[in-house]
Amino acid sequence: MAKVNGNLENTRNIGFIAHIDAGKTTVTERVLYFTRRIHRIGGVDEGTTTTDWMAQERERGITITSAATNCSWNGHEISIIDTPGHVDFTAEVERSLRVLDGCVVVFDAVAGVQPQSETVWRQADKYNVPRICFINKMDRPGANFLGALDSIVHRLDANPVAVQMPIGHEEDFQGVIDLVEGKAVIYEKNGGGKNSPPKPPQIGPVPEEMMEDFLKHRAELVEKVAETDDVLLEKYLEDEPISRGEIKSALRKATLDCKIVPALCGTALRHKGITPLLDAVCDYLPSPLDVPPVEGKAYRDGAPVFRHPSDPDAPFSALAFKTVTDPYIGRLVYLRVYSGGSASGVRVFNSTKGRREQLGRLVLMHADKREDVTEVRAGQIVAAVGLKSTATGDTICASRDDAVILETISFPTPVMSVAIEPKSRVDQDKVSEALIRMSDEDPTFKVAYDSETAQTVVSGMGELHLEIVIDRIKRESKVDANVGKPKVAYRETVTAPARAEGRFVRQSGGHGQYGHVWMEIEPLERGSGVRFESKIVGGAIPSEFIPAVESGAREALKSGPASNSPVVDVKLTLVDGSYHEVDSSAVSFQIAGSIAAKALVERGKPIVLEPVMKVEVVTPGDYLGDVLGDLNRRRSQIGSIEGQGSVQSVYAQTPLAESFGYAGALRSLTQGRAIYNIEFDNYAPVSKDLVEL
Repeated sequence: MAKVNGNLENTRNIGFIAHIDAGKTTVTERVLYFTRRIHRIGGVDEGTTTTDWMAQERERGITITSAATNCSWNGHEISIIDTPGHVDFTAEVERSLRVLDGCVVVFDAVAGVQPQSETVWRQADKYNVPRICFINKMDRPGANFLGALDSIVHRLDANPVAVQMPIGHEEDFQGVIDLVEGKAVIYEKNGGGKNSPPKPPQIGPVPEEMMEDFLKHRAELVEKVAETDDVLLEKYLEDEPISRGEIKSALRKATLDCKIVPALCGTALRHKGITPLLDAVCDYLPSPLDVPPVEGKAYRDGAPVFRHPSDPDAPFSALAFKTVTDPYIGRLVYLRVYSGGSASGVRVFNSTKGRREQLGRLVLMHADKREDVTEVRAGQIVAAVGLKSTATGDTICASRDDAVILETISFPTPVMSVAIEPKSRVDQDKVSEALIRMSDEDPTFKVAYDSETAQTVVSGMGELHLEIVIDRIKRESKVDANVGKPKVAYRETVTAPARAEGRFVRQSGGHGQYGHVWMEIEPLERGSGVRFESKIVGGAIPSEFIPAVESGAREALKSGPASNSPVVDVKLTLVDGSYHEVDSSAVSFQIAGSIAAKALVERGKPIVLEPVMKVEVVTPGDYLGDVLGDLNRRRSQIGSIEGQGSVQSVYAQTPLAESFGYAGALRSLTQGRAIYNIEFDNYAPVSKDLVEL
């Protein structure tokens, strides 16, 4: 039975985030090895790493789902979440950063900031998560520590501060010099091989031949740190000595305030720079006590409530940030506890849904393995068995009386769909159960039934996302299914204001139906959704019927006249109408609202909108012409082209409908040397003849 750490000051909840192939999982594997959490080093290429435990991850050599684990280092308990780097699985990063106190951003020493690096950095900014940078792969040809830091400054608008400097570069990379402590950490030449045990490094004074560079970079470090602290700044300006302790203390405070990002370097594959990284995690990243109290709303009256982990009298509150289905013990709900504590087997209250639930087993996760614990305390990340109704983003509290609702987690909207159906009727129930399970685990995976085509349509964040989910369904449910061509999630909107009447009158000799409305429609800015407003005065329509009008109108907007797609970015205004004292009902006004809404869209000069993706292609200059030609054939709008050495970065906007199969096409055009990043940007008008109805 594992024990839950009660020393919050020495607790770290961190994540590793980065662009795909920057080395997050390799760094995580080495961290677990050096902290003695594992005793054999796994490799991504061999599919033997601890946190990439899914079959699809091991086959493809990429991280697909975030994996939680934990370890100890120098008296600190560290909870770790290793996140995916592919843009299709960005939701895993989103929900992880929502509950983490700090993170390590891993960069490729050759490429520096890459497309997905920007995405995860913005996500960390969104939740104000303090971070440190680890410049990985320093042994690769072309590795440039200072160049990587420069790209962080210019592309991320950040303030990285080197707390180390490399000893050698590329194949001659030997170790690092600690600019704060003034010591050199030198490793054996090959680092012990990829997956073989490394020898301890030699720690000694700064080499004489590097003393000049050391003094220069240390002065830069002291200057940048002093700029964030008034006391140190005064000492610096008066040329007074500043101790190592003062530098470290001010550097920690500036990191917690997100004013500075400490930068370290190494090569995880060769085991170099991992232990200094662990020291930096303990020295500079926050404990649960260092982050602001979590804010929520009281369950009963919605009043603001603040919960701090250090308050011994604070009632239990936790946020569910992930759900998975374990084949052996059932549904697991990952929780971040923000205040108080709880024990296994007790009754808790889901304040988001207003339901009582049973908190069954509590477990600490180590990738796909579990360790039972009897209790959980503030600042901890655990998983619980037995919470049947709790979903991602729900708040769990001790009781209804002191319940709080914490801010939920927002996720991007799926933009790609495919039709899926089992190959035999026997498998129908299995596929349905698998789809429900997958949508429960993944908030960006949506399932809908199209009554017009009698198809089950699943939506996700991209081709790889849907490919992985469908592969999981086939393997885990042991069924086979037919998958249709991806469909684009089109939308419709209006381009002109309009006014229309909705009238529903039925007389059948007895009690009839009477609903009558006048409504107006006007276009809104992209991303505004659908807004409804009532301007009824003088009781032309009784107030109890107005929600029914809105319900009918919104239902009608789910299918527009131009492409049968949902109508968005419009404002509906109820301006007039009439009612019958006997025959009027909510149903009649709901139908009248639907009739009016359909007429409004037809009169508002509707157009079809298609999702447009923001595309960044990084390619060798030799292939720039071919890449641009292919993008133009895909109806892309080229925004800009930036060059750095022999590498060109192309920024463009491409319709999603034209992006299918782009990964293979780009690989063919550039002999596999180009990389690209694609993410949803906006909805834009499209010609009617191009829409696939």
